[in-house]
Amino acid sequence: MENEKLVYWHLPGMCYFRYLNLYMINLMRDYPEAFYDGYRVGSVYGTIPGAIWNGGRAVYGKVDDRAIEAIIKAYNSQDVPARFTWTNSLLEEKHCHDEYCNKIMQIAHNGLNQVLVNTPVLESYIRENYPKYPLISSTTKRIIDKDTLYKEFEKDYKFVVLDYDLNHDEEVLKALEPYADRVEILVDEICFPNCPKRAEHYKDESRLQLTGSTFTTFSCPNKTTRPSLNECKKRPGFISKDELQNYIDRGFVNFKLVGRGLPQDFVEESYLYYLVKEDSQEFIKKKIATFMASVMKKK
Repeated sequence: MENEKLVYWHLPGMCYFRYLNLYMINLMRDYPEAFYDGYRVGSVYGTIPGAIWNGGRAVYGKVDDRAIEAIIKAYNSQDVPARFTWTNSLLEEKHCHDEYCNKIMQIAHNGLNQVLVNTPVLESYIRENYPKYPLISSTTKRIIDKDTLYKEFEKDYKFVVLDYDLNHDEEVLKALEPYADRVEILVDEICFPNCPKRAEHYKDESRLQLTGSTFTTFSCPNKTTRPSLNECKKRPGFISKDELQNYIDRGFVNFKLVGRGLPQDFVEESYLYYLVKEDSQEFIKKKIATFMASVMKKK
């Protein structure tokens, strides 16, 4: 697929997949002929481990200031924003003053990095205290009501991430064309279509992150089988790389790939499928395998 427009891909695993992500960014720079024309990494999203503002998928641990600075610098030195998933849906005003989360925000408050939000209390706090961060309306809001969705574009968001159940809704896509450069589309969601447990799942992950607990009774139907891109392709919300050009022609140029909480081989497969030309996939796959083997040796 050849195109003249710049197309931006938002990749998962700011910390967890940092070696893979940084290497992919370098590969795109060093071997541009192997990747589809005009493709760029628009951001890498995720969290610093242990941040209670994090949502979507709980990530435990703690990182010191020097490590936080190194992670942010690694992306920013490549002109790639680090995008924080501050989408914990259970936050209250008292949580906004968390020392660790505020330290992270202070370190990365340079005008390049971004924040995904879904709660008014944290959004207001960030707007007031960290005005350099562009804010993004998260798919974890689970906005499927069309009028509510359209109102999101009246607010001061850099992007609004579309709910995957609306990926092929022609009425919605047509209505959003005037805002196309502010729409971000999640192309390879693994969740079931119209999943009735999606919002509940986000709340459970928020609880785990907020409390530091690893105990959950939440039952996710997706956990019955190992995630695979081939299985993902069968979902109605999936957007194939052959379908992408139609979206790009209409002005939609920001696409998001899933991966948080998923196996790295799934993430690698999705990167190869979407970003790399078919005749170069084996070459890039071998480069990644060699690099990751060297990383594991050093650990």
